[in-house]
Amino acid sequence: MKLLRRQFLAGTAAGIVGLNTVRAATAASEGEPAPVRPNRIAVSTYSYWRYDAASKLSIEQCIDLAAEAGFDGVEILHVQMESETNRYLQSLKRRALVHGLDLCGFSTHQSFVSPDPAVRQRNVDHTLHCIELAYAMGIPTVRVNTGRWGTSKDFDELMKNRGIEPRLDGYSDDDGFGWVIDGLQRCLRRAEECGVVLGLENHWGLGRTAAGVMRIVNAIDSPWLQVTLDTGNFLEDAYEQMDQIAARAVLVQAKTYFGGGTWYTLDLDYARIARLLRKHRYGGYVSLEYEGCEDHRTAIPRSLALLREAFSAEE
Repeated sequence: MKLLRRQFLAGTAAGIVGLNTVRAATAASEGEPAPVRPNRIAVSTYSYWRYDAASKLSIEQCIDLAAEAGFDGVEILHVQMESETNRYLQSLKRRALVHGLDLCGFSTHQSFVSPDPAVRQRNVDHTLHCIELAYAMGIPTVRVNTGRWGTSKDFDELMKNRGIEPRLDGYSDDDGFGWVIDGLQRCLRRAEECGVVLGLENHWGLGRTAAGVMRIVNAIDSPWLQVTLDTGNFLEDAYEQMDQIAARAVLVQAKTYFGGGTWYTLDLDYARIARLLRKHRYGGYVSLEYEGCEDHRTAIPRSLALLREAFSAEE
């Protein structure tokens, strides 16, 4: 039974990865665009919790609020979890089901950018563990990061420097990319066994640019490593860079900044982003990551309305 379930989930996730390719190929063979239904809109529990000590709601509370607001799904932030027991994992899955919500993504943290093999192994082990947690909750994709050099004093300093930091003395970007590629490759067998697609985010560090993300994804060349596209993490030539990774996206994280951003504010044109994603036949979830200073009780419903309007529009 366990093997059959794994095979079923693996087939399901593989279908998710190949869906855009199949649609595009069918459209091309028939000489006309394939229809793309409106994207479903989710919300990351990060939007409610973030890193503000005054608003650290439980995941259960976030699921309830997401349902009340009218979202279609929830993306869970791993560091927010209060437990990792199977009972807790299944309670989250049940809570989402009762509310009619999908658990559509699992956002995790790791860093493979270290010259120390023991550090890299700990991050491989952590990623394998997160794949198993996602599998237990029926979540089909896990957000992964490259990691960064760690030479910034703290995250605030990194943001002040637009996500750029010096390399470790004596090492090159080529070293870093090699470590990341090796680390992620060692996670792919487990990802396939569990039917969980890893989505490499355009985050900070070596994944700060589309070129960095695609260097890793293309080098590994596996259906089990794709892209999590974050609309708020390209600080230069944002739309051009989104365009470079959109064809490999399995989840889109959409930033909004009502009340001004926590670290910075971007004026993102979501109608333009929606057109860009439709061009690449993206039919998956758009998951809100609210990162503004306005109270979440007003800003998150406003964000949902903004995303619904943009991603429900016809060509």
